Amino acid sequence: MSLTEKDRQYLWHPYTQHKTSQTPIAITKAEGALLWDENNKEYIDAIASWWVNPFGHSNKFIADAIYKQLTTLEHVLFGGFTHEPAVKVAERLMEILPKNQQKIFFSDNGSTAVEVAIKVALQYFFNKNEKRTTIIAFENAFHGDTFAAMAASGISFYTQAFQGMFIDVVRIPVPIKGQEQVSFDALENAIKKHNCAGFIFEPLVQGAAGMVMYEPEALEKLIRICAANKVLTIADEVMTGFGKTGKTFAMDYVLEEPDMICLSKALTGGTIPMAITTFTQDIFDAFYDDDINKALFHGHTFTANPTGCAAALASIDLLQTKEMQQNIARINTSHLNFQKKIGTHPKVITARTLGVIFAVEIKSDSEESYYGSMRTKLYNFFINKGVVLRPVGNIVYILPPYIMTDEQLHKVYTTIEEAIEMV
Repeated sequence: MSLTEKDRQYLWHPYTQHKTSQTPIAITKAEGALLWDENNKEYIDAIASWWVNPFGHSNKFIADAIYKQLTTLEHVLFGGFTHEPAVKVAERLMEILPKNQQKIFFSDNGSTAVEVAIKVALQYFFNKNEKRTTIIAFENAFHGDTFAAMAASGISFYTQAFQGMFIDVVRIPVPIKGQEQVSFDALENAIKKHNCAGFIFEPLVQGAAGMVMYEPEALEKLIRICAANKVLTIADEVMTGFGKTGKTFAMDYVLEEPDMICLSKALTGGTIPMAITTFTQDIFDAFYDDDINKALFHGHTFTANPTGCAAALASIDLLQTKEMQQNIARINTSHLNFQKKIGTHPKVITARTLGVIFAVEIKSDSEESYYGSMRTKLYNFFINKGVVLRPVGNIVYILPPYIMTDEQLHKVYTTIEEAIEMV
């Protein structure tokens, strides 16, 4: 039996209707920005495998760091114990995070990083004997698939089977250009009408919504409104963190600082699942008490896994190299040039870019659903051409590894141009 045949017999894939989906592609090896399947067909990974591999596949620098850690201390429980890799990760993050962030809490993926943040926001007020049970989130947000993260997400078909089972969430419009005041008014109205504990947002770019972008100044105003009303702010940097927007964090564009930040995906360079939620000292202090019931009773078996910490340290080292920063700038320049070229195409509604993120919205004769016919047609076209892109409805986005070559980028652009003509 081939790998794909064995897969069909045993495995259940994410975001997949197995009755109607195509057979998954069996990948047998990867290097840099390239993947190879069991038939040795080559693919360009133009989305860094769901945004986690900024330094490319099979990165030797990260692999060596992992191997060294595995032969020293592969894992130890983090309840009642600590270790050097976790302490070093904390020290390194404190150097690059917004200055108000003082404490870090380890978990295992982006959804749980969000889950921790939302639980902390709710318990923060519980510990202070205040009744605040509502979370504010953007429309069409995506924060993950665990329950609190789902509740804060706004893509309905992901969550419709669970309606009525969630925590209280009120949604406000994204402050896209020209709609900022509507968003500000909606936030103020939500705070007046509800007992709001926190406001969670994807800073500057909504990933799963199709790379929807908005300006730093708008986010600054929203954070100020929350601060004036003592509503905690949660920056979900799971997608945007570690260079994607052209700066280390999207919040580096924003003058106001959030109360919490969620990190994952590129944290370990796409090697080992790990996540971190960071907090201000004020939040930590609300849990610091003689009363044990005020502690944060949350944890994961692999909390602060030393091997994952070693991967994270190596990834931060790579990100801060001159070469990697030049790569990010090079890709951004290339995207900007492609945006100018494709933005005036008669079949294009709009093209946008920030850092290494590029998105183009293609005109359609009918309203396109998230997994609609245009999306399927585009996805299959790209795969046949040897390019891994996962359109969101009629929006095609690129979020490549930073080490992608100009030649590989050119092929991705050319394939998208061909796809636009095809549809």
